[in-house]
Amino acid sequence: MAGDIWRHRDEYPINSCALPPAAGRPHRVADAPRRISGPRFSRYGLIMEIVIVTTIITSLFLVIALAEPLATRLRLPYSAILALLGILIGAGAIFFLQTELTDALNPVAEAILALPIRSNVFLYVFLPTLLFQATLGMNLRRMIDDWVPILVLAVVAVVVATLTVGYALAWASALPLAACLLIGAIVSTTDPSAVVSIFRWIAAPRRLVRIIEGESLLNDAAAIALFGLFMGFVMLGVPDPTLQGAFSRFPMLIAGGVATGWLAARIAVWMMALMPRYERAQISVSVALPYLAYIGAEQSIGASGVIAVVSAGLTLNFLGPGRLAPAFWVNLREVWDLLAHWAGALIFILAALLIPRLLEGVRLGDFLLIAVVVAAAIAARAVILFGLLPVLSALRLSPHVDRPYRTAILWGGLRGAVTLALALAVTESFRVPLEVKRVVGILATGFTLFTLVVQGTTLRWVIGKLGLDRLSPLDQALSNQVIAVALQTVREVVAKTTGNYELGHDIVRSEAKRFAAGLDAAVKTAEESAEILDRDRITLGLIALAGAERDSILARLRERTISSRLADQALSNADRLIEAARSGGRTGYQRAAHVSVDYGRAFRAAVFMHNRLRLSRILARMTADRFEILLSQRLILRDLDSFIDARIRRIHGRRVAELLHDLLARRLEAVTTALEALRLQYPGYAEELERRFIRRTALRLEEREYETMREDGLIGPELYTSLMEEIALRRARAEERPKLDLGVHRAKLVRQFRLFADLDDAALRRLVRALRPRYVNAGDLVMRKDAAARSVFFIASGAVELEAAGQTWRLGRGEMFGQMAILMQRPRRAEVRAIAPSTLLVLDEARFRRLLRRSKTLQNAVRESAEKRGIDPERLTAA
Repeated sequence: MAGDIWRHRDEYPINSCALPPAAGRPHRVADAPRRISGPRFSRYGLIMEIVIVTTIITSLFLVIALAEPLATRLRLPYSAILALLGILIGAGAIFFLQTELTDALNPVAEAILALPIRSNVFLYVFLPTLLFQATLGMNLRRMIDDWVPILVLAVVAVVVATLTVGYALAWASALPLAACLLIGAIVSTTDPSAVVSIFRWIAAPRRLVRIIEGESLLNDAAAIALFGLFMGFVMLGVPDPTLQGAFSRFPMLIAGGVATGWLAARIAVWMMALMPRYERAQISVSVALPYLAYIGAEQSIGASGVIAVVSAGLTLNFLGPGRLAPAFWVNLREVWDLLAHWAGALIFILAALLIPRLLEGVRLGDFLLIAVVVAAAIAARAVILFGLLPVLSALRLSPHVDRPYRTAILWGGLRGAVTLALALAVTESFRVPLEVKRVVGILATGFTLFTLVVQGTTLRWVIGKLGLDRLSPLDQALSNQVIAVALQTVREVVAKTTGNYELGHDIVRSEAKRFAAGLDAAVKTAEESAEILDRDRITLGLIALAGAERDSILARLRERTISSRLADQALSNADRLIEAARSGGRTGYQRAAHVSVDYGRAFRAAVFMHNRLRLSRILARMTADRFEILLSQRLILRDLDSFIDARIRRIHGRRVAELLHDLLARRLEAVTTALEALRLQYPGYAEELERRFIRRTALRLEEREYETMREDGLIGPELYTSLMEEIALRRARAEERPKLDLGVHRAKLVRQFRLFADLDDAALRRLVRALRPRYVNAGDLVMRKDAAARSVFFIASGAVELEAAGQTWRLGRGEMFGQMAILMQRPRRAEVRAIAPSTLLVLDEARFRRLLRRSKTLQNAVRESAEKRGIDPERLTAA
């Protein structure tokens, strides 16, 4: 949001916290707060004023505590309950001030209406907390996979809603277009918490939930940025702004906010890294970060503070896990979850307190305009969900979203505190015409009430009508089988337990009879349920297997044997496996498993920067990450065989279990192959990582042993604290990952090639500088037929398949290809594809010819290769 909107603070006195009077009516007693200065108030009165305000604020926390169980009991959205409670409190305060029944509650009512509820309180105090916590809880790698639907639902949907509501209001009212577009921007923000909580309750696809959460974050940022643009036009008196002029400043708002947030987060991470042993100090830095980023963007450079907070949170989420201790990162998220819970609840209650006063000047014709806003907003969102989203799915830019889920998202687009806060900002400005302030307050409040009261209270009913709260026949059949298997296991354990405790025979027999009746009923239900096809059983088994892999990663994170940053990447891979198995069965699971091992686009970009720009730091870090991920993945996959035998076999049978064992063995083989390729390419580095893993595991076991001794009373608190401090120091040293020097390891790798055995040290050093690495995945085309011959390839790890003249050759580590076309001075006659993830060293034609003239070993290898392919060596030039 543009900074100049909030620079006119002199338009409304900063020490006056009440809502400004509605247009066309004078101040009333209920509008003005009681002043705490002047001859009327004694020191005792000031103290009582503070006591009353403190009592009210702390009582709001009791309201927050009661709202959640009340929402669960009434089966209503939590945000709707908070808003309704806030409305009741605000309406009650006005009633007690105006009634003649009693004056005893007047001080409390006046204090409630005098609470500092201004737009700046929402935008500068509560909103940064909510946005920052949302970014910390995101899985960035999975969000990047779905960036297209998230941006469409957030940015495109906000723009479409703003324009649709704005032009519909301009047609239906006498308001200027700028004011209508301003209202469109205000009501385009959504609060998807209700639909997200319900989707989680009904076990909706995780990818769908993630898209909705990402949309909500960027939705607020885009809507507030647009609000800043149109608010500026209204304040400056521009009645009909052009769209080109309105959106020309939009990129600068976004870019300035992104840069400010990124810089602030980098400084914060640097500060937190300087004090690794002081967790409270690090958390304090994180608390200051979103507010300084917001204020810096808004007040310093006139950029969007909301975008700055989002950028700061995403940057900290990306950099923090790799530079801060895993335990600290977990505690940081827990602190921010609590802060966001309080901020979200308070912003709803305090904003709802304003609703009775915002609606005081409502007229009959305003209800028609509210209906126009409701219809236009729902229509705009429907166009995106039912028009644009299916097109993206057809283009494979977005996952397929079933029509019932799209309908639920449409009806679950509630509005809340952000909408009311933006409307309040308009009513506070003296530069906005009175009629515009009145209409903005009424339309925004009326639309918010419609979404909370009508949509919020009927959302679960709509979910039920759409059938989203019922299990599919396949899930129901599986549920029956799982219950039967679980009860059989329970019966065995209970029988063993009763024998150990030597319980009474009659009691055991009666309870066993009752339990057997329940077990027989469960078995009968399972036998009568729909038959589950083997194909579906395999899919369900793969989903369970990927879920077990995810649980194992989380356990290793808790044991501190894997860093938070790499755990996030491993969890992303596990989530990708679950979603791929759910949507594509065995084929989807295998495809996702290949992706987790293959070289990705980011890795290829790092290779390009290393080869072309001589920037090796990013490639070294990503290669070290790949090493550590593959090591952890191999250990985890080896442990999953026992899960298949202990769990999946009992539910899905021996045939499915054997198939899953086979798929798991293939994954393990692919991971081992990729890991061995890295070992060959960087000899010695894998051993250093394994030693580091052993040290970290030993530290965790030692720490657990001390904890057990402390609980058993064998050591006192002073000794325990001393031991923990010593372990913390040793863990800090063990957490430091050994550096990977690409140049040194490439030199070692080149010396291992038999083809270069007769080169002296100076020639080897020149060759190392000339060779360029190239990383290819299985199935990638390395060399195209009929292409111009400009380079020769040496296989450092992996394998390729060469096809020429109807014949096929397989080449492995230490061999070369591409030299024949260069030496015969003709276009390439062979096509080469990688058959495994491979690392190739590429040498250009000129350097290869010079090397060939000096190396007898290389000349002999070229001749042998030519003879194998039936080519006369005498036809090769420079050989």
